[in-house]
Amino acid sequence: MSTVVPKRSRRSAADEAWALLHKLMLGQRRRFVAIASELELHPAQAGALAQMTPDTPMPMNELATMLHCDNSNVTGIVDRLEARGLVARQPDEHDRRVKQVALTALGAEASARIRATMSSAPAEFRKLPAADQRALRDILRRALGSA
Repeated sequence: MSTVVPKRSRRSAADEAWALLHKLMLGQRRRFVAIASELELHPAQAGALAQMTPDTPMPMNELATMLHCDNSNVTGIVDRLEARGLVARQPDEHDRRVKQVALTALGAEASARIRATMSSAPAEFRKLPAADQRALRDILRRALGSA
C-alpha cells in the first residue's frame, strides 16, 4: 500500500497580498515609536493623542474603546498626558459622572505632529514608480469599496 503525500497547499494571491500588507504595516510600528520617543511619550500616550482631535472632547470610555484597552488603563494614560499639559479632563455637559478628555493647545500640536508623521506614505510606497503608486491606491480603494 502506497502512502499518498498531499500536494503542498499554495497560498492564494489574496493571502500573499494580505501577508505583505501586514508585514509592511508592522514595520511602521518603528516610525510610530520613533515619533513617540521624539515627543518623550510612551507609545500608548502617543496613540491616545493620535485618536483625539482639537476642539472635540471625547469621553474617556470612548478613548478606551478606540485604544482597545480597559477604562482603567486609559485613566493612567490620561493622568500622564494631563501632567504634561497635553490634555485636560472636563465633566460631560449631560452627565457629570462621565469625564471628557480634551486636547490642550500643546496636545493639539503633538497630535498634529503624530498624525502628520503617520499619515505620510512609508518609504516602501514612495520608492515605487508613480504609476504603481496610483495602481496600488486604486486597488486598495476597490478593496475597501470606495472606488
